[in-house]
Amino acid sequence: MAVDGLSLTVGEGEIRALIGPNGSGKTTTVNLLSGLYRADAGEISLRGERTERLRPHEIAARGVGRTFQVPKLFSSMTVLENVLVPALAALDRGADRPMSEILVGARRLLDLVTLEPMRDAPARELSGGQAMLAQLARAFMVHPLRLLLLDEPFAGLHPTIRAIIIEAVIRMNREEGVTVLVVSHEMAELRRLCSRVSVMHEGALIAEGTLDEVANDARVLEAYLGR
Repeated sequence: MAVDGLSLTVGEGEIRALIGPNGSGKTTTVNLLSGLYRADAGEISLRGERTERLRPHEIAARGVGRTFQVPKLFSSMTVLENVLVPALAALDRGADRPMSEILVGARRLLDLVTLEPMRDAPARELSGGQAMLAQLARAFMVHPLRLLLLDEPFAGLHPTIRAIIIEAVIRMNREEGVTVLVVSHEMAELRRLCSRVSVMHEGALIAEGTLDEVANDARVLEAYLGR
């Protein structure tokens, strides 16, 4: 099973890492939480509300933003237009926010991820690292953002880009109280971001604790290194 009876709780305002060997079910979990996949069984709750039968846009409307390991942008739209998508969707649902406020917020987020100078460039002109930053800013644009799901946000990126992502995520967590669940293999970055780690193997949760605690857990060592 891709996800086998997983029982996972992330506290409000927490930054939690979700780690495990390749194929352990981490991305599938994120896809379930964001509605991209529908669970065959079980319950998913966000702030006390069941979400496992909601569609992705309905979950996003409840304050869930996410990124993908391979950035998914609208290539023919500008960087700024990509970041505006969540806010424009909210307006379409009847949100009452003036466009001037939305534009100021979008440009503030682009500045946070250092892409403000490229706001009018087509998204297809961005490098891989810049595309990751752009989709991060787009996720931040969900208003109000309750939960941020990051799927391998550091994979293959230059250290400078990684540092920008870490700083931006920590800032949104501290200033806006955003809860974060981050899937990654990059332990140095996770050590800077997270105080608590959950470990998956073969679809199941096998350990939780600090990075140092799980690194010395026999089940975790076996999952990564074999018997």
